[in-house]
Amino acid sequence: MPLASLPARVRRVVYLGTPAIAVPPLQALLDSDVEVVAVVTGPPRRRGRGAAPSPTPVAECAAASGVPIHHDLAVLDAVSVDLGVVVAFGRILPASLLERVPMVNLHFSLLPRWRGAAPVERAILAGDEMTGVCVMQVEEGLDTGGVLAESVVDIGGDDTAASLSARLADLGASLLVDTLSGPIPPAVPQTGEPCYAAKITNHDLELDWDLDVEDLGRRVRVGGAWTTARGTRLRVTAARAVPDATALHPGEVAVDGRVLVGAGGGALELLEVVPAGRSVQTAADWVRGWRPAPGELLGGGA
Repeated sequence: MPLASLPARVRRVVYLGTPAIAVPPLQALLDSDVEVVAVVTGPPRRRGRGAAPSPTPVAECAAASGVPIHHDLAVLDAVSVDLGVVVAFGRILPASLLERVPMVNLHFSLLPRWRGAAPVERAILAGDEMTGVCVMQVEEGLDTGGVLAESVVDIGGDDTAASLSARLADLGASLLVDTLSGPIPPAVPQTGEPCYAAKITNHDLELDWDLDVEDLGRRVRVGGAWTTARGTRLRVTAARAVPDATALHPGEVAVDGRVLVGAGGGALELLEVVPAGRSVQTAADWVRGWRPAPGELLGGGA
């Protein structure tokens, strides 16, 4: 498939993006010399039970700057632009569009590692020590286009998916503006073994207490980690690996001034939890009301 050629210089763009991580790059473009003539984003959706539909974070940012907002790719046939800029758009672009409109994508990994839907979360789950952002040319394959520019960042031991996403969004915003502010660099083909970042599932976030405690700590850092306590779901929102705590069986709860749960290679110290139907609370407050029996287990009954 012949791609539309990237322009030598960029003056007018359409921005395609949806979630919060796509807001800092959009704002950076709005503050730059590049003109954002339109935004394409997802339609308003309900964010909670009984709530009225609300616009996407990208739509809210665009509205605050008076940029026209669209939910249909057809706008790209109705405006004159040099480039489409894609950031966490969440939709596959048709080949026929890529033949007509040159596109670049700001992707939150160091390609070809973690192509796909959940690069930040997969980097944390895999225990990667670094990641980054790439500006790449969009082609029909999944994140397979040549790379125009990239920046690298270390992943800290306390980084959550939320904190790492925020850092990458800011880093990517600067990289995107720098890349588009001068002559567009040539796209360099990706090298290395591709690795795919599948969408995070409920199973990915279950705390299986037979697994290594470091693995469990990474699941908590991604967000949404869960186990069960007496048959009801217990979310774990903050925890710390304690590799030297080896006297507990997997899933066994012990309280010694800390709330420890046995796991492979040690124990996981619970810091904050969300019991079913309740709000976030400290693990100490939760265990005080739960009152574990000696040897009682999480995730597998007593």
